[in-house]
Amino acid sequence: MPTLDQNVRSLGVAVLSALGLAASAQSQTTPSEPIRDSPQQMVDALHSAFGTHHARAVHAKGILLTGTFAPSPEARQFTKAAVFTNGTLPVTVRFSDFTGIPDIPDTVGGANPRGFAVKFKLPDSTSMDIVTHSFNGFPTATTNEFGYLLRAIGASGPEATKPNALDQFLETHPVAKTFLTTQKPPPLSYGTLAYFGVNSFKFTNASGESKFVRYRFVPLAGEQFLDPATLKSSGPNYLSEEIATRVVKGPIVFDWYAQIAANGDAITNPSVAWPESRSLIKLGTITISGMIVDQPATDKVTIFIPNNVPAGIESADPMLGIRSSAYPISVAGRQ
Repeated sequence: MPTLDQNVRSLGVAVLSALGLAASAQSQTTPSEPIRDSPQQMVDALHSAFGTHHARAVHAKGILLTGTFAPSPEARQFTKAAVFTNGTLPVTVRFSDFTGIPDIPDTVGGANPRGFAVKFKLPDSTSMDIVTHSFNGFPTATTNEFGYLLRAIGASGPEATKPNALDQFLETHPVAKTFLTTQKPPPLSYGTLAYFGVNSFKFTNASGESKFVRYRFVPLAGEQFLDPATLKSSGPNYLSEEIATRVVKGPIVFDWYAQIAANGDAITNPSVAWPESRSLIKLGTITISGMIVDQPATDKVTIFIPNNVPAGIESADPMLGIRSSAYPISVAGRQ
């Protein structure tokens, strides 16, 4: 089993060092006065960890594709949201690697967790967005704690004295330590990973009945990973190259599920995964069928806002407010 230091290096410090990014000596994880991160401060914290590249502050390296969404009949029992009442809808999806480093190699541990974002286009010209990643959970319970983690990464370059800021943070944040040390192996494809929405939403149906849910996307192809020999022979952009080839051969399909909360489940703490015994309700199917032609121009202006939802769906986790306000700031920084 990899040691903590091995995983930390793969998920931040050594990746940044290898790509020539300087650590921030001024960063702290435990200031005398608690930091209450604003959306701008969250973007700054991401830059402190990964550098400023005039790209997305996180999940900077990615690829856009197009497809359709077909809702399931069961979805209407749980929510009146228009995304489930208008038949088949066009979607834009984006697969991505972690970090704010636009050229991070797909083969390194720091590229985990992978991201999957979906934009549903409704007939009235509005949209709905979903942002997920390939780990069932988040490293911290709040945005403020996440800011501390990011600043700790930025302060913990190879020249930092041990125990460095990241060591100290992980010593008192076991969930973040688990996040760093139990990521999935490199996938065969972006299309062979399950993706999880770590924040909670409230679904309300036409009768006014409500339930709390979290999302997950399950690949029809099943989860598939690279063996060490294949990983060693794979190039730094193998995932974008593979998905471009795969979609030409046939559609890439994901089933979209809502995991239904039970009494006692953590609604406002994304670092706590709900038990696998909770019910999964199929909401529909995403069928990805083509590539966006002009990737750089489209990616520059495409934004996925986690709390961009129609009536019948509401944010149920305070983290979504800060996350959603930070995204437009990040967009402005990549223009």
